Amino acid sequence: MTDTTTRVAIVTGASGGIGRATAEKLAADGMAVAVHYSGNLQRAQQTVDSIVTAGGRAIAVHADVADVADEGEVAALFDTVEEEFGGIDVVVHAAGIMILSTVAELNFDDFDRMHRTNVRGTFVVDQQAARRVRRGGAIINFSTSVKKLAFPTYAAYAATKGAVDAITLVLAKELRGRDITVNAVAPGPTATDLFLDGKDEATVENLSKLAPLERLGTPVDIAEAVAFLAGPARWVNGQVIYVNGGVI
Repeated sequence: MTDTTTRVAIVTGASGGIGRATAEKLAADGMAVAVHYSGNLQRAQQTVDSIVTAGGRAIAVHADVADVADEGEVAALFDTVEEEFGGIDVVVHAAGIMILSTVAELNFDDFDRMHRTNVRGTFVVDQQAARRVRRGGAIINFSTSVKKLAFPTYAAYAATKGAVDAITLVLAKELRGRDITVNAVAPGPTATDLFLDGKDEATVENLSKLAPLERLGTPVDIAEAVAFLAGPARWVNGQVIYVNGGVI
């Protein structure tokens, strides 16, 4: 295992779900963690408190990576982390939104909102990460397995994550010579508030049977894969890793 004692991570969307599990996992691996939030300071502080109680180091840092995906606020977030911890080694961009609709019925305000958050948000965060992450570091974006599963009503969301894949693969090559890996994780059905919202019990039960392991993923399952890419997986680069229990 790579020694992560002095490493510093930023995790966006770390106030809940997969982001929180990832922040807690990286802290448990010895990293100092900046817990990013867009709107809910209380939940972000709960993540920080959980890490600190377990003996780790963490701070909560605000930036808009969703409604506006403001490049100035994101740059200020990176400034704060560098001032607090002395540098940045890992950036995990877990923040994102999912709005479901058929192609025929999609509201274009929802379409634009998802693109603003999932595509521009990823680009703004990755731009700062490309400028700031130290040698030996890692940048990890979030894609989705639904690109291949092709569930009805997921077209617009999957399209945004296809863009994330493209950003990820190109950035990995642009950072040639920097010793920085760039990858994306693509979760399958995972028991988070984002995924479960609006789904009835029968739908959730059916989705839980898709994987040969016959259960939904958990935020911790996804966090384990992120931690692998953030730490020991130095020869995994420019990849989209499907973390879905074998659904596809």
